[in-house]
Amino acid sequence: MRDIIKRASEVFDIEIEGLEHVKDHLDGGFTALVESCCEVLENGGKIVVSGIGKSGYIGRKIAATLSSTGSTAVFMHPVEAMHGDLGVLDRRDILLALSYSGETEELLQMLPSAKRLDIKTAALTGVESSRLAGWADIKVVMPVRREACPFNLAPTTTTTALLALGDALAMVLLDIRGFSKDDYGRLHPGGAIGRAVTLRVRDIMRTGDRLVTVSPETTVKDALLAMTRGRSGSAIVTGKKGELLGIFTDGDFRRHVEKDLEVLTHPVGDVMTETPSYVLADNLAVEILKLLEKRHIDDIIVVDDTGKVIGMVDIQDLPGLKLM
Repeated sequence: MRDIIKRASEVFDIEIEGLEHVKDHLDGGFTALVESCCEVLENGGKIVVSGIGKSGYIGRKIAATLSSTGSTAVFMHPVEAMHGDLGVLDRRDILLALSYSGETEELLQMLPSAKRLDIKTAALTGVESSRLAGWADIKVVMPVRREACPFNLAPTTTTTALLALGDALAMVLLDIRGFSKDDYGRLHPGGAIGRAVTLRVRDIMRTGDRLVTVSPETTVKDALLAMTRGRSGSAIVTGKKGELLGIFTDGDFRRHVEKDLEVLTHPVGDVMTETPSYVLADNLAVEILKLLEKRHIDDIIVVDDTGKVIGMVDIQDLPGLKLM
C-alpha cells in the first residue's frame, strides 16, 4: 500500500512542479491574450477554443468555464471545422488554438482557413518554435519539463498545466470585466449557487392561506385550529396594523400544556414567544439558512420595510426549493 501512495504522490509532485514552471514563465504573451480577449468581448465577439485529443477535452472545459464566468466562448472541433463548423467563426472573434507540441496536423490544417476569414489567432503551446506558434498572432508558451507518465508520453502534466492556464485566463477576465457573484447566479439559475445569489426571501415565503396570523386576544385553542387549517407549525401574533408582536408554535403549546391543562382557554398573547426572529422580504434567501443554523428554529417571519408581517418561511419548504 505504501508503494501505491508513494507513486501517487510522485505524480502530484511532478504535476505541481509543472504548474510552478508554467507560472514562472508567464509573460507578455499571456497579457496580450487577455487584452485581445477583452477587446473581442467588448466588441460583441466570442472566444472560440479549438483542440483535438486530450487538448480537445481540456478545450471544452476551458470554453465552459469562460462562458460560465461571463466571457462568451464556444468549443470548435478542428476536424468538424473543415466540414462546415468554420461557420462558428465571426470576424469579431478570437480563435484560441491548443496543442502542446504545436504540430497537431488536424489543427494546423484548419488555421489557413481561419486566417482567410481574418480571424485573430492565439496559440497555447509548449514549443515556441512550433508551426502552430508560427501561425499565431499571439502565442502563450507553457513549457513543461516532464509528464507524470513514466514513458514521458501520456499527456498528464501538460494537460494539467493547460487546464490551469485556461482557468487563469477565465479568472483574470472575470476580474477585469467586473463579473460579479450576482452575474454568476444569473448564468446558473438551475444550480444551488444560482439560487443562493438570486432568490429573495419574498420568492420562497408562505403567504395567503398558508400564512397563519392571529391577534393576541385569540385563544390558544383557536390559534391551534388556525394552524391546522394552514398546515403550519406556528401562528404569527400581530397587532391591529399587522405589526409583529410574537409567534406561537406547536412546541410552545406542548411546553405550556404540561404545566397547565387549561392553557387552551388562555389568550395566545400570554404564551407566545416575544421578539421572534424575522427577516426582510428583500433579503437573499440564503440568509434564511444562516438564521436557521444560528437560532435552531423552524419558522422565520418575513416583514416589509415598515415592520408589517407579510409572510413566513418554514424549514420544511427549503429542501423542495433546493436551498438545503
